[in-house]
Order: sequence, then structure tokens, then C-alpha cells
Amino acid sequence: MQSHLKGLMITTLGVLFIVPDSLFVRLIDAEPLVISFWRGLTTGLFVLAFVLLYQGPKGFSALRRSGWSGATYAVLLASTTPAFVLAVANTSVANVVFIFASTPIFAAIFSRVFLGEPIRLRMVLTIVVVAIGLAIIAYGSGGSRVSSWKGDLLALYVSAAYAAALTAVRNVRDVSMIPAIPVAYLGSAAVVGLFVSPVPAFVAQWPLFIGHGVFIGLASCLLTLGPRYISSAEVSVLILLESVLAPILAWKVVGENPGRHAIVGGALVVGAILVSNLYLVLVKGDGDA
Repeated sequence: MQSHLKGLMITTLGVLFIVPDSLFVRLIDAEPLVISFWRGLTTGLFVLAFVLLYQGPKGFSALRRSGWSGATYAVLLASTTPAFVLAVANTSVANVVFIFASTPIFAAIFSRVFLGEPIRLRMVLTIVVVAIGLAIIAYGSGGSRVSSWKGDLLALYVSAAYAAALTAVRNVRDVSMIPAIPVAYLGSAAVVGLFVSPVPAFVAQWPLFIGHGVFIGLASCLLTLGPRYISSAEVSVLILLESVLAPILAWKVVGENPGRHAIVGGALVVGAILVSNLYLVLVKGDGDA
């Protein structure tokens, strides 16, 4: 019970640190790729320090055993950094986090296609409701000044790519993928850095850039440690806090009204995932099913 409570507290704290991610992108006055570069570099360095402190250099040696699965995970995770920033730059914060909440749906589909795992009736019903919610969000983007289908598609890519990354490493569960996180972030920054001049914006707004990286770095570390003590369904429920709190934070700080369609569609997406995972936790008592 004590370890379970520890897991709940660590995971919740990790989610709270990731809530301002979209707001940082809104507040920083720079090109999206410049924001992406510093987000990847500062977060990567922060998590790298955590890995070296927690596992030492041996963690990276073990990472080599993950083979193509580990490489796929790192590449997909790296691609989500610029995609996320570009998504927030091109649509509303609410749309991005509501669409990202659909990650478990993509994970279930990829697990069926690539791992041959069955999709239970519970998940089929969840997929249907989430699809309706996403359709409502997309419809609302057509007539909104703060939303765009381009940003929505990028957010959908982030959701699918992250789910694919998690699916890719399910065959190498005996290898810790924590060291792959700084590899992905720093690799993303190295590639993006070839196309931008990041220094001028950093000099003018370095507290925001560093704060952004520290928040995401702390969230990454906490969300790596916390789920070790609780079920995957409980993790999914807690992560939905971001989908609720991030749009509220953006609304209060920068006055970004997500619009009626985003709220209705987002409520369907978040509600479907919430009910699905609460069913596992409270009814079946099998959080990893």
C-alpha cells in the first residue's frame, strides 16, 4: 500500500509538471523550430543528468540490447518534440491535449496489428466514442480562429507516434528504456539545430527556455519512476489531468478560449478513456489488462 501511494504521488506530480508545456510554447516569442530546439536540448540534458545519477553509464550499455526496437522508440520519440511544438503553434492548446489523450487508442490498434493482441469489446466501444470526439474537434477547427486542421493533424501524429514508440519496445521489456529518452531529445535538438539560429531568441528569453526544459525534464523523470508502482490503467487516468488542466491554464493565462466544439469533443475523448480505465481499476481490478 505504501509503494502504491508513492507511485500515485510521483505520477501525479509528474503530470502536474507537464501541464504548463503548451503554455510555455505560447509564452515564448520565437519560431516553433527554435522552441523545439531548446525544448529538446534543455530537457535532454536534464534527463541525461538524471540517468547518469540514477543508473550511471551502464544504463546506456544496456540500451544497446534493445536493438531495432530501441532505435525505433528513440526515433519516434525524437520526432514528437518538433511535432508537438508545431501542433501547439498551429492549433489550440485544448485541441492538442485532447487529441493527445487518444494515445491509448492508437496503442491498442498498433498492439493488435504488430503484436497480434486482441482488442476487447471495452476498447472497441472506447475507440468509437474517441473517434466521434476527434471528429467533433476537427469540425470545430474549421470555423475557429485559434484552431486549425494542420495543427490537429500534427497533434494526431504526436499521439500515434508516441503510441507506436511504446508498442515498439514491448518486446524488450527486460531493458530499461529510460536512457533512450535523453538520446531522443538531444538527437531531435541536433537535427532541428541544422535548420535554425537558436541563440538570439535564447539570449532574450532564457528564463522561459530553461524553465520549459526543467519542467519537461522533471515530468519525464517522475513519469518514468511513478508508473513502476501503479498499474498502467491508473497511469492513464492520472495523465488525463493534463487534458483537463492545460486548456484551463492557457485560458486563464493567455485568454485562449478553446471553443464549444473543442470542449464537447474533448469531453468525449477524455471521458471515454477515463471510463475505460476506471472500469479496469475499479470493476475488474486488473489495471494492466
